[in-house]
Amino acid sequence: MSLDIQVTFDAHEPRSQSRFWAAVLDYRVPGPPGVQLGPGDDPFDAWDTFLTGLGVPTSQWNSRSAAEDPDGVGPRLFFQQVPEDKVVKNRVHLDVRGAPGLVGDARMAALEDMCARLTSLGAQRVRRQDPVPPMEGGYIVMTDPEGNEFCLD
Repeated sequence: MSLDIQVTFDAHEPRSQSRFWAAVLDYRVPGPPGVQLGPGDDPFDAWDTFLTGLGVPTSQWNSRSAAEDPDGVGPRLFFQQVPEDKVVKNRVHLDVRGAPGLVGDARMAALEDMCARLTSLGAQRVRRQDPVPPMEGGYIVMTDPEGNEFCLD
């Protein structure tokens, strides 16, 4: 039996990072324990109420956050606040499969569409690698709002 994993990000703004990655992956930001969120409910409003009830100081409300696959299949993403800046290229990055089953121009067009959507959410485009058959299908390198590199693949 294989083991589940959680991918942990160090971040300055865990809440905004979890909201960004939830939008990228069609995940959701979970509500607090025991709280059922309705359609359209903002999970951070629920968290603020929950944390207030526990007496957690507002200065700690953005110390951690998460994004989860609503189907329970993909790994959970956890974001923890750290004081230091990202100073070097990350040694592990995510490949977001933005064009499954597509090849050539159709693949790159789908990746470009996704790139445009993610740029509107705060990502930055770094560079594009065009297909070089038979070994390279093409991809777009991007960074999230805090500079973590990932690829649209």
